[in-house]
Formats: sequence, C-alpha cells, structure tokens
Amino acid sequence: MTTQDDVAGTNVGKLNENLAKVEDLSQRLIQVLAARKPANPTLNTPSQDLFNKAATSYWTEMLEHPGRIYEQQLEYWGKSVRHFLDAQQTMLRGGADADGDDDAPDPLAGDKRFANPLWESHPFFRYVKRQYALNAQAIERALDEIDEDLPDKDRRRLDYFAHQIIDMMSPTNFLGTNPDALERALETEGESLVKGLENLIADLEANNGEMVVRLADERAFELGENIATTPGEVVYRNRLMELIQYAPATEQVHATPLVIFPPWINKFYILDLKAQNSLIRWITEQGYTLFVVSWVNADSSHAGVGLEEYIEEGYLTAIREVKAITGEKQVNAVGYCIAGTTLHLALALMHKRGDKSVKSATFFTALTDFAEQGEFTPFLQDDFIDGIEEEVNAQGVLRSFIMGRTMSFLRSRDLIYQPAVSKYMMGEAPPAFDLLYWNGDGANLPGRMTMQYLRGLCQRNEFVEDGMELCGERLHIRDVKIPLMSVTCETDHIAAWKDCYRGFRQTGSKNRTFIVSESGHIAGIVNPPAKKKYGHYTNEDLSGTPEEWMGGATRHDGSWWPRWEAWLAKRSGKMVPAREPGDDEHPPLAPAPGTYVRKKAVT
Repeated sequence: MTTQDDVAGTNVGKLNENLAKVEDLSQRLIQVLAARKPANPTLNTPSQDLFNKAATSYWTEMLEHPGRIYEQQLEYWGKSVRHFLDAQQTMLRGGADADGDDDAPDPLAGDKRFANPLWESHPFFRYVKRQYALNAQAIERALDEIDEDLPDKDRRRLDYFAHQIIDMMSPTNFLGTNPDALERALETEGESLVKGLENLIADLEANNGEMVVRLADERAFELGENIATTPGEVVYRNRLMELIQYAPATEQVHATPLVIFPPWINKFYILDLKAQNSLIRWITEQGYTLFVVSWVNADSSHAGVGLEEYIEEGYLTAIREVKAITGEKQVNAVGYCIAGTTLHLALALMHKRGDKSVKSATFFTALTDFAEQGEFTPFLQDDFIDGIEEEVNAQGVLRSFIMGRTMSFLRSRDLIYQPAVSKYMMGEAPPAFDLLYWNGDGANLPGRMTMQYLRGLCQRNEFVEDGMELCGERLHIRDVKIPLMSVTCETDHIAAWKDCYRGFRQTGSKNRTFIVSESGHIAGIVNPPAKKKYGHYTNEDLSGTPEEWMGGATRHDGSWWPRWEAWLAKRSGKMVPAREPGDDEHPPLAPAPGTYVRKKAVT
C-alpha cells in the first residue's frame, strides 16, 4: 500500500529531511565563501578588447554579406521553434518519437555526458539536449563567419573561450537538467545532494574559498608510506631545495652520479609514485647513484627569487654538492618540463664560465623555443600576463590554484565539469588514484621567476632569439654543447613534441638523440617497461622538419626507459662499490621524501 511518505518508491519524509540538511550546509558554504581571497579578476576572462574585435569583425562580415548571416539566423530560429513544437507534441502523446529531426545526425552521439537513455526517451531531456546542440552549432558557425582580418592569435583565443562557454553551459552541469543527478537524488532520498554539498564545501574549505575540484581521495595517500617510498636521505638543504640521495639497490654502481631536476610547478614524486611505476626506484635498480632535487613550495618570502637563484642556488649548488659527496668531477643531469628549460639555461651559463661539471644532459618534455604557444595561446597574451603580474605583485607568488585552474581548463570536460558533476551533484567520493593525488598537490611559484618565465621566455622567446640576460651573462641555446637526449611525448598538450624538437635542433651539441614516447606529458614519461603499455619513436636524422623526422622514424614497442639507460650507461663510467647516502660533511637530515615536499601550497 502506498502512503504519502512513499511515492514511486521514494521515502518523501527522508527526502525532506536530507533537503533540510542541505539548507544547514548552505550556512557553511556562505561562511567559506566570505573568507575567500580571490585572484586578480583580470585572470578570469580575456580583456574586453578581444570581444570588441570579434564583434567588429562579425558586424563587418554582416555588412558585406548580410544575406548569408540572416539565412543562418533564420535557420537557427526555425530549428529552435520546431524543436519546441515537437517537444510539446511529444509530451501530449506521452512518447519520444515526434522529433521532426529524427533523420538528422545527432551531433552529440557518443558523447559520454549524454549516455543516459532519458536523453532520448524523455521528451523534456530530449528537447534540452537537441537545443543545446543547436546552440553550440550556432556559436561555432558564428565563429566561422568572423572576418578573416582578425589576427590569428585573436581568432584562436576567441575559439578557445567560445568553446569554454559551450562546455560550461552543457545541461549536464545543472541539477535540473541532468537526469543522472536527479535519478540519484530520488534513489538516495536526497542523500546524494547532501554528500555533494559536503564535497563542495570541503573542496572550498581546502582552498580558502577557491573553486578547485579535488580529483582524488587525499585520505588514501601518505607520503613515505604508500607513495614516494623509495628509500633515501636528504643530504643537503638550502632555502630553495632539498637534495635527496637515494639508497643503492645494487652492490655496484656507475661511477658518474645522476641528478634529476624535476619541475617546481609540481612535486618531484611524480617520478616516485607506486613502486611498480617509480622511475626513481628503477634507476637505482639499474646501478646508479641517484640524487633528486625537491624544491621548496614558495611563499611570500620567496617573492624576489628569480631564474638566477634557481640556477645558482638550485642547479649549480646541487651539482657542486653531488660532486663533493661522490668525489667525482662530473655528473649526468636530467631536467623535466620547466626544470628542463632551466637546465638548458644552466648549461649555457656553465659553458660561458668554462665549467665542465655536467657530462651529459637529458630533457623530459622540455620547451626552449616558444615561437609557437600552442594550447597556451589564450593565456600568454598581455591581458592575462598583466593580470598575473598584478597578482604576484600583491601576493609575492603565483598561487598554485591559478596555475592548476589554467591547466585544468585546457581539458575542462575531463578535469573540471565531469568531476564536479560526480562529486557535487551525484555525491560520489573521488577515486583513490595516486596520479590524481599528485596532480592536486600543487606548488606556488615565486613572483619574480614567474614573470621572467612568462615575459622573457614565453612572450619574447629570448633564449633562442637574441639571448637571455641571466647571472651576468647573455645565455643562448647554441651555448648548450654537451651530449644531449630529449624525450618528448606524442600527445603532450603542455610541451608539444614538435615544439620541443624545434628548440632541441638549435642547441650547439654535436651529439643529440631525440625520442618521442607515445601518450602524454605524464604517462609518456612515467612509462615503466614492465607494463609494456606505450611504445616510442626514434630517428637519428634531426636535419628536417618535425613531420619529416616522424615520417622517417622507427617505432619500437615498450618503454623508452631501457633505451635511455643504455645511452646513459655509456656516459656513466666504470662500476664502483655502491655508495650509501651522505658523508661526514653531509649527514642525513631527513629520510626521503624529505620535508619540503610535505609543505602544502597556501592560497
């Protein structure tokens, strides 16, 4: 027997109770938002000048070809009215078979956001979905009609922000038009909404009111316990970095030590996640004395730290201490991402000074030629860079959530909207995924370094043009002359392999090896041989264009790690007894992964 409190299988009393909890949680939401310290507002949208240019260009096209513009608008209006009429008729008949565009291809077919059968079987959701697709098509056609005189960079930026609006306005992002979320709310008597709001508030509280979707269950990981577990010791520390020496895993090691410089945009343990995919652990197992730099998570006291300090107090100091601990005259070095870019700068400086401490260098996904800005074009123009400059002048640092937010918006469906729907509307707990945990463990960037990187490297491309003034020298990429290897990734959207190739060819080295790994910026590098997952490409001929290089490349199954190790071994000297971390002058200061890595970014 059905009662008022049991309608269609739903306990209405329980539902009302959970909805009341939502109201209580709303007070916490108000409190956390009141304490928010937002970023400079100019970082939230491009300058009005971009939209003014677009509007002017569109109206110019309309005046020159009014018939075509009116035809498109009337077509859009006509389809919208027909969709509405069809939806009304379908509702009256109680079915979903009256859509006048049944024979037309569905532009959202295969889109996982619209996998629920209700998007087709229910007239309301069917109408909402079709109208959303129609709206998106209208915006895209308007973009296509913008006058060709609009500069290419402005056109690319406009296209990017327009598609951000399209993705943001997806009906799946709103409770009232998301059948998955509505069904879950009824199935759980509203408990999913309570959990979702709790998830939202927890994310806001963790980021001082900033809307940053945490992608992983942070309670599932503990540094040094089930992540970043390769044994070692911090053997040196200064204000910018801790130098970790890892314990040997073999009785003998190559005489020449290896030092890795990871990016300071993120934490170094991307190279030491679980034991089975740890590059750090694998290197020690191949018989190397391995050192890794763990950078400090910058705060306002580091506001004046620039690339000069990273080179002098980071790179050159780490190399000096590694030589002192091992008694060797030379080291091999690795730089990942921005740390690879800066390793190029450091090597150019060492060449100017006659310092031969580095025997060879390897670069993981490292850009040096920024002539092509790729997917970062929308954010590397003056309006955004001016906004960042105002932000770092006020804060002393570029706060980690700003960089994280920017990276996420390059893949907004997968890194913002889908996780937000799952957590906040469906009430689901985030997965216990080590890579996503690392991704959310961001770092602040010193203000001065940030602006040198954005203005000098990204905008003015000084390192490959006229040279970059640092440390009392004018540094140029042609001054990098030692044996080099560059490992890039085929689908990398942060450091595109073709752009890495273009810069790598401009080095002054006569001994260069270039590899393209399958997959992206992280998975292409963290690609252990045991998984046999991604292959890689090689080609000794670096004389042609990127397309010519790939056209003549040979694909190899499996990871590039063994190929790199074979290259490295030839440059690492004879075998010597394994070295324990530190010496009398460098006593262990803390077990790996150290103390700097545990410091969270302040927002």
